[in-house]
Amino acid sequence: MTVENTGPLPGSGSARAPLSRQRGGVLRQLRHQSAPVTASALGKVCGLHVNTVREHLDALVDDGLAVRERSPAAGRGRPAWRYRARLPQESPAREYAGLAAVLAAQIADSSDRPREDALAAGARWGRVLTADREPVADAEEARRRLVDLLTEIGFAPETDAGARRVRLRRCPFVETAREYPGVICGVHEGLARAGLAALGETPQGVELLPFAEPDACLLHLGTGADAGGDRGGSDR
Repeated sequence: MTVENTGPLPGSGSARAPLSRQRGGVLRQLRHQSAPVTASALGKVCGLHVNTVREHLDALVDDGLAVRERSPAAGRGRPAWRYRARLPQESPAREYAGLAAVLAAQIADSSDRPREDALAAGARWGRVLTADREPVADAEEARRRLVDLLTEIGFAPETDAGARRVRLRRCPFVETAREYPGVICGVHEGLARAGLAALGETPQGVELLPFAEPDACLLHLGTGADAGGDRGGSDR
């Protein structure tokens, strides 16, 4: 028997469980911070061990209640993660999901090349989102910064060690994507291509496989020689 892939969950936080008392306290302290903070700094404020705070922060990111971003590079080594509370206006609202459905239907019905138009729209979105971000010389770091961006806008990505294969566990527009995958997923692929290019890495080999796993879409960020190989995925 073939089990149909259901794909990622709807947008961030739609399946959110009630916060525990301790996690709610961490969120309240995070909201009181005037600038993004590290888990270590917030742990001192909360009076909790840094590992406990980091666990709560990562769960808040998954629930769409917090944003995780890299600190500015300073010296050798990877910059530390910083966290901030997500503003209400940053979360995709139901009205925007409805707007996406209308626009996707319009493109699908009126365009002679709906996928190409969707890729172009996504590329424009990607350039807007990365307009204030500096490109980096390291290819892996560029891929990781794209993953950071996908985290910020609600895709709850999981990645492998080299950030070449990304599982997108949430999608703000998943219901519309099921109806118009060529359009919505084309927009998201275009976003990834343009975002990666703006961050300093060639987008060759970028490919989004919709509903490739039962609980996720797959985004491949392989470039050049990395672009080949087994892609996996569904035949939808």
